[in-house]
Amino acid sequence: MKIVACNSNRPLAEAVAASLGLPLTSASIRRFADMEVFVEINENVRGEDVFVVQSTSYPANDNLMELLITLDALRRASARRVTAVIPYFGYARQDRKSGSRTPISAKLVANVITAAGAHRVLTMDLHAAQIQGFFDIPVDNLFSAPLFSRDIMERYKGRDLMVVSPDVGGVVRARAMASRLHTDLAIIDKRRPRAGVSEVMNVIGEVEGRHCILVDDIVDSGGTLCNAAEALIKNGASGVSVYVTHGVFSGGAVARVGASPIENMTVTDSILATEAVRVSSNIRQVTIAPLLAEAMRRISEESSVSSLFN
Repeated sequence: MKIVACNSNRPLAEAVAASLGLPLTSASIRRFADMEVFVEINENVRGEDVFVVQSTSYPANDNLMELLITLDALRRASARRVTAVIPYFGYARQDRKSGSRTPISAKLVANVITAAGAHRVLTMDLHAAQIQGFFDIPVDNLFSAPLFSRDIMERYKGRDLMVVSPDVGGVVRARAMASRLHTDLAIIDKRRPRAGVSEVMNVIGEVEGRHCILVDDIVDSGGTLCNAAEALIKNGASGVSVYVTHGVFSGGAVARVGASPIENMTVTDSILATEAVRVSSNIRQVTIAPLLAEAMRRISEESSVSSLFN
């Protein structure tokens, strides 16, 4: 097997390669003067099982084009199989028609990834599970829950915990975490009057005196989670911590989290941390490199990946 790293999150790709005991495949991924993407694979990949590691995070369009052109280059270099390893799948929140004459962008992205030459996709915590059905190729969607549940049990051992979903749409994810931790579940009743703005209406569940663990897949502007934390504290929670898979942190999100009642926010390294995230006093990263590496090894060896979902 060979591993090609694009530019969105090279440290994660290097950590994955180190976990597998393999070097990264030499490749040149650069820009022409007019900012068009150019890719050249500097090693022979004919007949090889190749994994391309690239999150389609900010700048989403540039990183997506890097991935597509790299897939095309590998297909034309006669790679036996090409797996797109996309720790963070951009455009996932556009998974349905949200209004009249609007696109389903996640389906479009799935189509172009397949057309570019991917034989398989490996990703993590898709915003909506049905996105797997947008692809006509196999998709392995890994979950951060096993990693997070172990971390929660180590860090908050002895506390009276309650898992909280920040909105109704995340109940399935939060319920799975509550089941792992053998604790209760609460739900935030949220309204979103317009894109990027959320309002907390009610807290469903008795949170008084308990340390609340908010669980979500994406933190973008941070408004939903910060508002939820404030509502939980107002309802008597003894403290609030947050576990999120993908730390997008757009705009002033890091400052917003820093000024909120959130004691600690844990995110994975599916997206490369900015300097603001690295120096934040209440944001920490945990790595998914060993999990991705194990999934890639099993895919290459044609062995079962399903145990990694549990």
